[in-house]
Amino acid sequence: MTPDRPVSAEEAIDSAGLRKAFVASLTGTSLEWYDFAVYSAASALVFPILFFPSADPFTATILAFSTYAVGYVSRPVGGVVFGRLGDIIGRKRVLVITLLLIGVSTFLIGVLPTYVDIGGTAALLLVVLRFAQGVGVGGEWGGAVLLSSEFGDPRKRGLWASAAQIGPPAGNLLANGALAGLTALLSADAFLEWGWRVAFLLSAVLVAFGLWIRLKLEDTPVFQALESRGDRSEAPVREVFTTQLRPLVAGILSRLGPDVLYALLTVFSLSYAVQHLGLSRNAALVAVLVGSAFQLVTIPLAGWLSDRIRRRTLYAVAAAGTAVFSFLFFVILQPGAQGLLILALIIGLTFHSFMYGPQAAFVIEQFHPRLRYTGASLAYTIAGVFGGALAPLMFTLVSANGANWWPVALYVAVACILTLVGLAMGREPNHAEDEEYLREYAAEHQDSPSL
Repeated sequence: MTPDRPVSAEEAIDSAGLRKAFVASLTGTSLEWYDFAVYSAASALVFPILFFPSADPFTATILAFSTYAVGYVSRPVGGVVFGRLGDIIGRKRVLVITLLLIGVSTFLIGVLPTYVDIGGTAALLLVVLRFAQGVGVGGEWGGAVLLSSEFGDPRKRGLWASAAQIGPPAGNLLANGALAGLTALLSADAFLEWGWRVAFLLSAVLVAFGLWIRLKLEDTPVFQALESRGDRSEAPVREVFTTQLRPLVAGILSRLGPDVLYALLTVFSLSYAVQHLGLSRNAALVAVLVGSAFQLVTIPLAGWLSDRIRRRTLYAVAAAGTAVFSFLFFVILQPGAQGLLILALIIGLTFHSFMYGPQAAFVIEQFHPRLRYTGASLAYTIAGVFGGALAPLMFTLVSANGANWWPVALYVAVACILTLVGLAMGREPNHAEDEEYLREYAAEHQDSPSL
C-alpha cells in the first residue's frame, strides 16, 4: 500500500541491497587487484629473469618495472571508455565488463611463453596483456566505489565507499599469499619454471565468483533515479573537462601521495629487500603479506572516522605524516632483519590507510552524480600514470638501484605535498545532491515491500 507521506531519503536506503553492494564492491575489486598484484610481485621477482634476460640485473629490473608501468599508463583509456559508459548505461553493466577484461588478461599471462620459447615476442605479448589489465582496472575503481556508496547514506559515504579501497590490500594479500606459498613449497627452479603461473591461472576461479556476485545485483538507486529523470550526460568526458576542471585536478593531486607510497611499500620494497637487505623472496613476500593484513582493518576504520571528523583534515594529517615517515622507513630497515621490514611496512601501510580509506569518498564527492563515474575514473587513472606508474621505475633510477635511499624518500615526500595541495583545492561534500535522487527513487518505488 502507498504510504500517506513521501518516503524520505533515509527510508529509501535498502539495507539488504546496501550489504550486497558492499560485498560486490569489495569482492570484485579484491579479485581484480589480486590479478594486478600478482603481476606487480612477479615484475619484481620473476619477469626480469624470464622475459627480460640480461647480463645486468639492473637493466632487467628496469625493463620489468617498465611493463609494470604500462598497467598504469593504460588506465586512462579505461577511465575514458568505461567512465563514460558508466554515466550513460549504468554502473553494474560496466563493472561486469571490466571484471571479465582483467580476468581474461591475467589468465593469458599465466600461459604465456617466455623469452626462451619465442624470444622478444614474449615481452611484447606481456606488455599487450598488461595494457589490457590496466584498461580494465581504469574502468573498475570508479564504478566499484559508486556501487557501494550510491546504495548507502551519503552521510556515511566514507565507510561505504571504503569497500572498494579494501580491494587492493585484500588482493595484495591473496596474491602475495599465493606467491609466498608457492615459493615455500617449490624449489627456486620449479617456481621459475612453472610455479609462478599457478597464481595467474587461479584468477579464472576468482573472476567467476566475482561475476556471480555482480550479476545478481541491481544498479544503484542514484543511477536509476538519474535514468528515470533523463538527467544523464550525453558527453560526460567533455563535460568533465569543460565544467569540472578544478574538481578533476583536486582529485588527481589527492591521489599522488597514496599511490607513490603504495608503490614503495608493496613493489619497490620487494626488490630492495632481496637485493640490498639480503632477504629471500619468500621473506619479502611474507612481510608485505603481514602489512596488507593490517590494512583490512585500518582502511575501513579510516573511512569510518572520516564520516565523523572532517574528511580532508584526516586525509591531510596522514599525508603530512607520510612525508616525514618516508625518510624513517629506510632508517628502520636493516640487512637480514625481516622483523624490522615487517614493522616498517605495517607503519607505512597504516599511514597509507588513513589517506586511502577516505580517498574514495573524497574523490567522488568532487563531482555531481550525473558525471561522477567519469570524473572519478579520470581522476583515479590520470593520477595513476603520474603516481603509481612512474614510482617503481623512478625509485630504481634515482636510488642507483637501491644504493642510495634518500632520493626515494624525497620523491615520496614531494608526492605527499602535492596531495596536500589537492586536498586544499577540493570541495566539501554536498549530501543534498544524492538525497535528492534517493527521494526520487523512493517515490517511484514506495509500493515496494522493501520500503
